[in-house]
This record gives sequence, structure tokens and C-alpha cells, in this order.
Amino acid sequence: MNNLTEKNNKVFISGEIVSDAEFSHEVYGEGFYEISVMVKRLSGQGDVLPVTVSERLIADKNLQKGITINALGQFRSYNKLVDGKSKLMLTVFVRELLDGVTVKNPNSIVLSGYVCKPPVYRTTPFNREIADILIAVNRSYNKSDYIPCIAWGRNARFAKNIAVGEKIAIVGRIQSREYQKRITDDEIKVMTAYEVSISKLAAYENAENFDAEEEFETLNFTESDYERIYD
Repeated sequence: MNNLTEKNNKVFISGEIVSDAEFSHEVYGEGFYEISVMVKRLSGQGDVLPVTVSERLIADKNLQKGITINALGQFRSYNKLVDGKSKLMLTVFVRELLDGVTVKNPNSIVLSGYVCKPPVYRTTPFNREIADILIAVNRSYNKSDYIPCIAWGRNARFAKNIAVGEKIAIVGRIQSREYQKRITDDEIKVMTAYEVSISKLAAYENAENFDAEEEFETLNFTESDYERIYD
């Protein structure tokens, strides 16, 4: 993966494994497994995030329930056939598992990509401003990941005027959110959605207003840890 693409989509999570590893798929003889990881928020609540990891990375790791992992990777999307319909699935794709790091923020993501459809701006009954944004993030081999994002307050006001096709840069965290879906008149199913909660947002040409790479470093690692990992 080239350096430019890597900077377009960079994730760090630190959390507790809360599910057994299940085989997902195989690519060129390399198996990939899915686990669920609980990442705590500052409030004490947690986000349970889907994580995909290669058998190559877990060969010498004890990735059992209750174990804490520190993972660097990307937030990726793929289409899966569910009940005869194509559904957009999201996962944290792990590129590296880190040992012995001290983290300041257990959940952070930096993205840059293109707005896919008009942002949906709305206000809550308590007059909180929200905007939903779907962005396409380029990946190697002419692939793209489609990432739903949510902005709040002044970021939402900024987002509502973003045109389709405009490139933006964001910093935030990945969150899980439960909602109810009516299946029939008598059946309601609890579903889980995943999205990026935006803390900083800029049009890409103004992205120098915040250095996403610097934001990522600052949010996660102490200076000594970052030097040890990347030197």
C-alpha cells in the first residue's frame, strides 16, 4: 500500500476482545478472522467494533475473549448479501498489532475522501445540530471504502453546505449505535450501525488548518512510544 493511501485512512483502537474469533474469508491463501472489540469512551460507555485480522498477525498472539489489544489499521467497507439484499458492512482492518504502548486515546481515526451524496442536516428535539455524511476513501488497486460519518454543532453547519464530489479531511472516532428496525407489524429487530463521529472537519484544500497525521500521533501515543514504533 502506498504512503498516500495509508494517510487517507488510518485507525487506532485499544480495547478488550469480547467475542471468539470467527473465520471470515481467504485471500491468496491467507486467512482472515473477525472479532468484536469493546473500546471504552471517556464517559465510561463502550463501542463494540467489528475487527478483521489476518491469521499471520495472530499466529503468535493469544487473541481470546478478555484480552486487550492495540491495533493500527484502516476502517474499510465491503458489500455482503444479507437476506437477498446487498448490505454495506464496515470493519476495522488490522495492519499491525502493537505491544506495550501507552495510549492517550483508545479510539481515533483520520480520513480524507470525497463526499458521495448530499449531507443530511437536521436538528434534534433539543436543538442539537447533526449532519450525516458519506465519504468515499480511496484504497490501493482502484478500490474505495464508503464510510458513514456524523458531524455535530458547527461541524454540522459546515457540512450541510459541502457539495457532492468535494474532498474533505476529518479526525474523529469510530462509534457503534443500536437502533430498532421494524421487520413486520409484530417484529422489531435491534440492529447496530457503525459510523465515524467527527471531532475536526475541513475542506481538503484547507486541511493544513489541522495536520491529520499530527492529530493521529497526538491522540494516541506518548512521544517515546511513537518514536519506538515508527523509527
